[in-house]
Amino acid sequence: MRTLVLARPRRTTARADRIAVLVAVGLFAAAAAVGALLHLLGRPVHASAAPLFAQWRPHVGWGTPLAVAVAVLVCWRGPALAARLPWRRLLVLSYVTAVAWTLSLALIDGWQRGIAGRLVTSHEYLHEVPGVTDVPAMLGTFTTRILDFQPDSWTTHVSGHPPGALLVFVWLDRAGLGGGGWAGVLCILAAALTAVAIPQTVRLLGGDDAARAVLPFTVVFPGAVWFGVSADGLFAGVTAAGVALLAYGLARASALGGFAGGVLLGFGCYLSYGLVLLVPIAVAVVILGHRHRSVVGWALGGAMLVVGAFTVAGFDWLTGYDLVIERYYQGIASRRAYGYWVWANLAILTVAAGPAAAVILRRAALAGWPVVSSLRPRSGFRLPGGSAAHACWLLTIAAAAAIVAADLSGYSKAEVERIWLPFTGWLMAGAALIPATDRRTWLTAQAAVALAINHLLLTTW
Repeated sequence: MRTLVLARPRRTTARADRIAVLVAVGLFAAAAAVGALLHLLGRPVHASAAPLFAQWRPHVGWGTPLAVAVAVLVCWRGPALAARLPWRRLLVLSYVTAVAWTLSLALIDGWQRGIAGRLVTSHEYLHEVPGVTDVPAMLGTFTTRILDFQPDSWTTHVSGHPPGALLVFVWLDRAGLGGGGWAGVLCILAAALTAVAIPQTVRLLGGDDAARAVLPFTVVFPGAVWFGVSADGLFAGVTAAGVALLAYGLARASALGGFAGGVLLGFGCYLSYGLVLLVPIAVAVVILGHRHRSVVGWALGGAMLVVGAFTVAGFDWLTGYDLVIERYYQGIASRRAYGYWVWANLAILTVAAGPAAAVILRRAALAGWPVVSSLRPRSGFRLPGGSAAHACWLLTIAAAAAIVAADLSGYSKAEVERIWLPFTGWLMAGAALIPATDRRTWLTAQAAVALAINHLLLTTW
């Protein structure tokens, strides 16, 4: 009798998980069908393989056998190794595997097309690097070159971001590592930090078992298709490391950790304007690490140091942001219908975050709702029962909040499979909510989606 009573809820929840995934897949199918229909009606949505920004081009490459091998090994042995290896050794192995996964996916397109040639086009950052001979002068005049249709307008990606992104590639070039190959490798190495920073944050705030469950999901994250190679992968890695350092500062009462986390998160806001939307994730970390909230002051100090440095150098963030909005609508964004993209963007998550994201979000909502509905202002919104029990669902919901805010803003119409990378990776923080018996199934689905996308489509931006 006891076995039957326990088995029925398990079957019910497993069925609900599958339904959640089917709904997500249905949303993606609807976005693809509507996008194709609008194209036939002469009202294109301006995405080559809508809702994805890519070209239909089935292909294989040098990275194919390596990518398949990494996927098989992680899905087969990943959960077991994550459960028993010493934590530091596990982090090193996970980081190396994440680099191999991202690199192999990129090499499916070949070295030149998949890595070395990504950031050297006329729309990208490296196009502007040779012209930056005086960094202080560049920072002081950066905003004057944001708007389009003037002789010295910045290229698309440089104009659409604060100068921090351009500075990274200028510094790389000054270090003697110029060219698209080194820039691509830097993005891959930085993006792979998410594979260890997210589980480390979960471990600091939610416990060892939860973090070990999360690790395989961050290692073979489908978003790695766009990690390699895009600057958004770099942004994701830098900010994930910042959040992890903030969590370390709060969990260990380390002022230095909090300060370093604040510096990285502050610098993230000068890599991309949209990264201010990481606030919900940072707030979730502060709530979970409430015992040492004095560290927050150190984190804010680190962030303000970055803000002060850029401001003194001559770049005003708010002025840049206002001009970027104007530049945004000087281009293709003015022809992309908000009514389509406001829901089609979310359909893209089925691919970029993988089908497991639907399962995690469903379970995070179920776990979090009773807690949130019971909170009262007089309690200071302190989570009952200890913070560790709430880390997985709270970080997941915080990531979802950041995504929804980005979506509703109207400044993310298409291409969110890469633009939202700094947010989508954090959805995997709730992977421990998936029952242990089901994790390998959903992990395999994650890897299969990434392999299918990179072999069927040629991703572009």
